Amino acid sequence: MQERSSVLELAERLRQDLDRYSPGGKLPSSRALVERFRVSPVTVSRALAQLVAEGLVVTRPGAGAFKAPPRTAAEPTGDTSWQEVALSADGALDVVPRTVDASGVTVCLAAPPPGVLELSGGYLHASLEPERAMAAALARAGRRPGAWGRPPLDGLPELREWFARDIGGAVTAAEVLIASGGQSALATALRALAPPGAPVLVESPTYPGMLAIARAAGLRPVPVPVDPDGVKPALLADAFKATGARVFVCQPLFQNPTGAVLAADRRAEVLRIAREAGAFVIEDDFVRRLVHADAGPLPRPLAADDPDGVVVHVGSLTKATSPSFRVAALAARGPVLERLRAIQIVDTFFVPRPLQEAALELVGSPAWPRHLRNLAAELKTRRDTLTGALAHHVPELALPHIPSGGYHLWLRLPEGFGGTSQAFGSGGDATLTAAALRAGVAITPGRPYFSAEPPAAHIRLSFAAVAGTGEILEGVRRLRAACDEVLRPRP
Repeated sequence: MQERSSVLELAERLRQDLDRYSPGGKLPSSRALVERFRVSPVTVSRALAQLVAEGLVVTRPGAGAFKAPPRTAAEPTGDTSWQEVALSADGALDVVPRTVDASGVTVCLAAPPPGVLELSGGYLHASLEPERAMAAALARAGRRPGAWGRPPLDGLPELREWFARDIGGAVTAAEVLIASGGQSALATALRALAPPGAPVLVESPTYPGMLAIARAAGLRPVPVPVDPDGVKPALLADAFKATGARVFVCQPLFQNPTGAVLAADRRAEVLRIAREAGAFVIEDDFVRRLVHADAGPLPRPLAADDPDGVVVHVGSLTKATSPSFRVAALAARGPVLERLRAIQIVDTFFVPRPLQEAALELVGSPAWPRHLRNLAAELKTRRDTLTGALAHHVPELALPHIPSGGYHLWLRLPEGFGGTSQAFGSGGDATLTAAALRAGVAITPGRPYFSAEPPAAHIRLSFAAVAGTGEILEGVRRLRAACDEVLRPRP
């Protein structure tokens, strides 16, 4: 994060200095810029690359960097109003309109404005990423024989074998496909298992990105409530009977956003109910590697206890590494595997081989288990810091479940807040989110996590995307200020 800030700052200073040069004028050498601004050569290289991308600077190998010639006048803007008619008519005949709404995902992907603390992020802060181990793995991968050639369409056999062993049970490498991240794998699974217009059962609340995928495919998400022990089997059975759905999507381990773990006595029940309905269970095992240091033994993936091919398993390396390390696995048994394979090939061809080779290098290195141990300890510390700060500064927010894995907490907002305001009623999460942003902290509203009307207002707080416990404490103090603003009696 500090390196990125230095790059942006240097790029801005160089941008201002360009006014002193004529087009084609040579800029100081990289060595001179390092000495003048007291930054690293890497920072200089990245800042110049930024200016090259903006068309302000051109580089010539062996000669240096030069001010770019003036830009030509912009082409006149055309009239795109015709697209409103074309796009609105596109899904007119669909049983369920296909809507592409990325707002719920963007909240977790967009960087907050400068000075705003990020208690909304869905990925690890740079200080938690195994950056050196990934860089070393990528360097070793690039030197592997054939590393830049075309990989097997299903993925490298060694990587498929690693994922199969990681899932456990009777899953074999032949039943694993390598995918470009969990989001892509989920999209492939939903397209393979449900035709447009079909209902798909989802946990309530659940991951907004999955809801967005389903709706973009023309599917109709049907909510099935969860509690701290995961989805409720009786309600799941009722939902299958009422809708005729043939797919249920769930996160049995450290569910997003509630942090729930599917209880032992419910695991077999969920599989039995789906099997009797002739339905598939898509298991999104997204944060198995983000366990906390105080967690006990983890339950196996549902796929490990499924001999009948009910479960389509999705597992990813991304959450425990970097948002750019998009390597995941799709595992399935039976005829459905060929359908998954065909859709993935049509959509993406294959995952780039250098990335697959780097994944193999990373998970096979001594740095990998060391990173997971350090990450488990740090996540526990951050979780405890956040829960303690909330109890002290914002005790009005209910925390029904403290997870032993994952990177976030799910909080329920009280109705009326002692009778002084109705701000925490319907839509109160959006009101508090906006106030929090004004106070300098980004949080996630709960509404996008529900496929239907939510039973109450919630917010989600992440403790993995900030620099450390100091930012967590300051973020909670700013959240307290936001609560006070929302609840301030109106004159």
